[in-house]
Amino acid sequence: MSNSEMTTAIKMASQLLIDKNLTLAFAESATAGRASAAFSLAGNAGKFLKGGFVCYDAALKCNVLQVQQEMLDKFSPESAEVTNAIAQGLTKLIPADIHIGITGLPAPGGSESPEKPVGTMFISALLHGEPWFNERILFHGSHEQIVDQTVVYVASKLTHSLN
Repeated sequence: MSNSEMTTAIKMASQLLIDKNLTLAFAESATAGRASAAFSLAGNAGKFLKGGFVCYDAALKCNVLQVQQEMLDKFSPESAEVTNAIAQGLTKLIPADIHIGITGLPAPGGSESPEKPVGTMFISALLHGEPWFNERILFHGSHEQIVDQTVVYVASKLTHSLN
């Protein structure tokens, strides 16, 4: 993946957000702020980007985003259910039109299994507080490559969903 591919994907999504007068916020676990940072580099980012919250540690998911410990125990911090919950929790933390939660397994050491291998990433988006899209994607490559692929996927999914 090249930097120009990410830049192009972010630019396209950003322009649509501006054109549609929509704002965006992220709750990021596995990507640790990379999506927020990438979108902040787009031209006129101040017109659409409200901010982001990095919740790499599960305690932040519970204590700040109000994800129930029982949910983390049952599904794991890297799951579709928890990703939905962090996006929902973000709505109370950062006002925006679109809230996106990202979790996953870009490297070994989490809840990976044969059914959920390293490279499995989860994305949950809310539009005006309502479920908009939920994705489970398997990427391949290094830790950094998986994170970058996730950011490009989010930008591309935004572009597709806003068109």
